[in-house]
Amino acid sequence: MNRRRFLALGLGAAGTLALGTSACGGGGDGDTLTIYAGRSQALVHPILEQFSKDTGIKIQVKYGDGTDLALGILEEGDNSRADVYYGQDVGAFGALKAENRLSTLPQNILAKVNPAFRSPEGLWVGISGRQRVMVYNTDAINPATLPKSVLDYAKPEWKNRVGVVPRSDGFPEFVTALRLIRGNDFARQWLLQLKDNNPTLFVNNLSALAAVESGEIDVAFLNHYYLFRLLDERGEGYKARNFYFSDGDVGGLFIVAAMAILDTAKNRASAERFIEYMLEPKAQQYFTEKTKEYPLIQGVDVDEGLQPLSEIEPPEIDLSDLTDLQGSLNLMRETGILP
Repeated sequence: MNRRRFLALGLGAAGTLALGTSACGGGGDGDTLTIYAGRSQALVHPILEQFSKDTGIKIQVKYGDGTDLALGILEEGDNSRADVYYGQDVGAFGALKAENRLSTLPQNILAKVNPAFRSPEGLWVGISGRQRVMVYNTDAINPATLPKSVLDYAKPEWKNRVGVVPRSDGFPEFVTALRLIRGNDFARQWLLQLKDNNPTLFVNNLSALAAVESGEIDVAFLNHYYLFRLLDERGEGYKARNFYFSDGDVGGLFIVAAMAILDTAKNRASAERFIEYMLEPKAQQYFTEKTKEYPLIQGVDVDEGLQPLSEIEPPEIDLSDLTDLQGSLNLMRETGILP
């Protein structure tokens, strides 16, 4: 996405491997909307419950790792119970699209967000935005000394100091962006160098953040909003902060959580109402206030604790191109970053 175009918009833990199920309003029958959610239950379930309360539509939510849920939908085939897929990265939508598992959304829903934050074919639409950052320990690191490019963290001076959450939806998406911008060969070499630096691998983002704050490691690749949750809980004395990449560095990728309706959806009208609700001001305000993400519709203010949108300088990349999730996972396994 062109940087000037972006700025003109004015605009669970993730990575968990175990799948969980939570029902709201009863269910599992033909009148219940079934949502597969690759988001943290603690983060998003309150607004999903509010949707059910406000509309009277019963919902059943299956939570888990977004990639695993998408692959599960493919394995379930025509027998999948999912009406809506709610994913934290657009790469998983690419995998579903490749198997013709997504249906076109109505134009009135798509029109709620800028074209930069939706599928060009109308197969998915962004719900909230987040920025990739490097979280650092405030006792160990002077932010003025941190590399200006994420690529520098593969240099030898960062050996044994970096945390990675390889199954977090954000990291594979970053790898996809790196492949698009610099090519597969460069991405492979960079990942090999990063692996040689003996990074600490974590199963989820919050454990990586805790390791940074405790001083176990100095820095970790994360999304911006995890820190704000802990600052709210622990106060300003919490010994971790976000470092924001600028000048279009690939480390500052701006990505979206999105929703799509499956081709096998049995509750199409309720699915459309659900996505429409999530793009209304009430839900968008929830995301900026409670989950500290960026709203994607006009007229909703960004939380004052977030980096102003006018200061974000993401890489010039079209989010709809970040679809080769499987290629990125294969490369991560090949290089040893994904066990």
